[in-house]
Amino acid sequence: MALFGSLPVIRQQLAAARAYGAALTYVEEILRPGSPAQERLRAVPLGETVRVELGDGVFALEQAYVAKPPAEGRWEAHRDHIDIQVVVDGDELMEVTDVARLAVDEDFTPGKDLLFFKPYADGSVLRVRAGEIAVFYPADAHKPSLAAGSPAAQVRKTVVKVPVAAVA
Repeated sequence: MALFGSLPVIRQQLAAARAYGAALTYVEEILRPGSPAQERLRAVPLGETVRVELGDGVFALEQAYVAKPPAEGRWEAHRDHIDIQVVVDGDELMEVTDVARLAVDEDFTPGKDLLFFKPYADGSVLRVRAGEIAVFYPADAHKPSLAAGSPAAQVRKTVVKVPVAAVA
């Protein structure tokens, strides 16, 4: 099931799998104030996403957006990748539930490794603040990018995609 916490907590939980090395090194850099990675993320225009290759099939999606009202969010999951979602600026809500509780609405696999699910109103809610991380496995349906209050916050976040096959 999903993991949540600070970089030291997440690093401790994922330490056994070598495949997380590049991902966690990148996360450490993007959370370091003034680092080139953090400056690159801060330069991403609002509403855009930039893909950064990290090697060995691991990549990051650096994003800048205004968090959306929870009612506008969509449940999603991935079969081939583990999401390491890192909020760098702002905060947002992320809902999570077992994928087995949901019915598929749209299936974009294998091409995009993305499943969307029909609405579901009984997920658990995480509030993810700047510097915090949520890790979602294929069994974790998640609804990210949700506004934690009103007005909705601008968020700068990176989502690191780690291939499931690399940690199996």
